[in-house]
Amino acid sequence: MADLERIRGRNFVIIGRAGMDLYADPPGTRTEEAQGFTTALGGSSANIGVALTRHGSRAALVTCVSDDAIGRFALNQLDHYGIDRAHVRSVGGEARNSLALVESRIEDHQSVIYRNGAADFEMTADDVANVDYAPYSALITTGTVFAAEPSRSATFHAFELARAAGLPLVFDVDYRPYSWPSARIAAETYSRAAALCDIIVGNDVEFGFMAGDYGKGLDKARELAATSARIVVYKMGEEGAITLTPDGEIRTGIYPVDALKPTGAGDSFLGGMIAALAEGRKLRDAVLRGSACAAIVVSRVGCAPAMPTPAELEDFLASHPGPTAA
Repeated sequence: MADLERIRGRNFVIIGRAGMDLYADPPGTRTEEAQGFTTALGGSSANIGVALTRHGSRAALVTCVSDDAIGRFALNQLDHYGIDRAHVRSVGGEARNSLALVESRIEDHQSVIYRNGAADFEMTADDVANVDYAPYSALITTGTVFAAEPSRSATFHAFELARAAGLPLVFDVDYRPYSWPSARIAAETYSRAAALCDIIVGNDVEFGFMAGDYGKGLDKARELAATSARIVVYKMGEEGAITLTPDGEIRTGIYPVDALKPTGAGDSFLGGMIAALAEGRKLRDAVLRGSACAAIVVSRVGCAPAMPTPAELEDFLASHPGPTAA
């Protein structure tokens, strides 16, 4: 079991995709009625990296991008946000970067995501073996990396290498059904990954999915906290979250806002929570700060560009009446 105090080193290696998001413009417009689109860095792992760098941490991404204009856009955006891309490999052939068309609207929201022949799934065991894990404070990944080979086996190999170097493993379940060959394979793979990790974050549907019964998601989260994980965050949308540790449970509410869109909340939550733990904050405070970051992001256009700075987060916390009752 890794020492979570290592997270205070504030230097993270993240495995997973970087892509392009296109937001229908102006905000509130349906995609089919858009007059134009606003571009932004996309991909859950890249977004988490942005959240961390915004809060003063260092982040390095391990993934593959397509050797074309969209892949180069993603690389330029990683540079823009100060994310180390020394371990991002460009791949040719028919592989293509992740592309998402997203609406800045809540009612009848549409997100259309293109993942056919996704370049990030081309990540290999050699890609992760070329990383020196010793300088890092933790390895972070999202569930998308496990959806196809060779990325799946490569990520499990990265877990082994990072664990050998003493790194805590952080896992955001992030279940995307469209990426998987079957629900059974997804559930088995996520359960295998979760059993190896120190910090696990997911929503009630995702834990229920891993449990094989949507009514037993909290039982699954409790089982992981009791047997292998040090921190398990069970998110319940507007009902807040239950954070489980071997020592007990913490219930927290949310920060209600006038949301512009539903996307980006999970990436912002994880990045904000890990950044707070890296600052030495107590677990309950870290979860609440992650919740506040999520509230800020859903009230803005985009995901990566919407990630709050520390000053913006403090201003939000000072002006908001506070979280809902747990």
